[in-house]
Amino acid sequence: MTIKQFKDDPLAHYSYAIVSNGEMALVDPSRNPMEYYRYAEEQNAKIVAVFETHPHADFVSSHMQIHEETGATIYVSELLGADYPHKTFDDGDSLTLGETKFSAINTPGHSPDSITVVAKEGDKTALFTGDTLFIGNVGRPDLREKAGNMKAKRVDLAKQMYDTIKNKFTDLPDDALVYPAHGAGSLCGKNMSDAASSTLGNERQGNWAFKEQTEDEFVEEILKDQPFIPHYFGFNVDINKTGPENVQRTKWANKLMLNVSEVEKGVAVVDTRDGDDFKAGHLPNSINIMARSEKDKYETWLGAIIKPKEEFYLVLDSVNNIEELLERTAKIGYEKQVKAVITLGSGVSKKSDEFDLEDFKKNKGNYTIVDIRNHSEVAEGKIFEDAIAVPLNELRENTTEIPSHKPVVVHCAGGYRSAAGSSILDNRFENTKVYDLSDAINDFK
Repeated sequence: MTIKQFKDDPLAHYSYAIVSNGEMALVDPSRNPMEYYRYAEEQNAKIVAVFETHPHADFVSSHMQIHEETGATIYVSELLGADYPHKTFDDGDSLTLGETKFSAINTPGHSPDSITVVAKEGDKTALFTGDTLFIGNVGRPDLREKAGNMKAKRVDLAKQMYDTIKNKFTDLPDDALVYPAHGAGSLCGKNMSDAASSTLGNERQGNWAFKEQTEDEFVEEILKDQPFIPHYFGFNVDINKTGPENVQRTKWANKLMLNVSEVEKGVAVVDTRDGDDFKAGHLPNSINIMARSEKDKYETWLGAIIKPKEEFYLVLDSVNNIEELLERTAKIGYEKQVKAVITLGSGVSKKSDEFDLEDFKKNKGNYTIVDIRNHSEVAEGKIFEDAIAVPLNELRENTTEIPSHKPVVVHCAGGYRSAAGSSILDNRFENTKVYDLSDAINDFK
């Protein structure tokens, strides 16, 4: 049994290929299946199975496309009620691929339909735990109240997670390898480790969820301080339940427009360029969600700011980046919302106001300061005592509480999010200057 882990850095998502005797199974694959196809060719293996541990909220899976293109069988819990061709895979179910035996454990908690996929070959055991068991933590139980049509209450799911951790892994050995669907940086849980894998023994010793505690204590801990829920999470749950479309077809169906100086009014413009380029010239109604590299959390903030099914123009700095940006947009199922992919002409007229950092340092009282960090970040302490706190994911809907009689300065924790936040407020305030503090926030920490 050969196991390969694939990582999608912007979403902190792990997926897996398991190869045995020329047959390959995939677990929780990303939207574009091409990397798995390339690996199958390298291994001279045939993809025969796709395991989905649950319907994912933070990305669109390629399980349906892989089924259509390879004939692989999709295995999911019966509790999911999947609308695509599949075989159910629950407690007591198993199958053998090559020399590897796969079995299912129902492990509800993150979602009511979560499974852990157990792979055994010889004396080696691997657990593909999805969003149930992370390294150092467990999956959040609060998504199904708001994320998707398949509703479940957070307290009920938290209690199910308690039972899962207490009882579902009991018969498995300490040396069983733990391979989760996410690592640090994902919004599917909190306080996850940077480690990409672990052993069940290590988690039993070091993961808070395994320590002796009452159900009430467990529920209180798991529900507190969970991160925000982006708009797109429920949208992705529903897409993954019904069966996503072929990504190559949908992303390349988009229209390209070059050297654009104006677009249809009233439609959002997502400008992915560097903040300095954006400030030098951009289209009206633009939101600067930078996508300069994989370190930028473009996917997360696109899905947190732009709502599912909301049309938008997608601005690139160069046609060289069209494939990468459409790929990243498609990861969260937003590629069909793109009205056109555009590059900008020299006639764009909107510019951001020049920020006088020294004047701000000397005269902070002359400015309205807006803190767009998450609630949990603000709870740990304000950077500016008089700042008005409105998280970035709520900013488009909650600008009325921000006064406009003074210039506005927007800040986050490191400078990335404030580019988007300041552009949102600049669109709202016609007669008020709006400034991005950007990475100068580090001068005030």
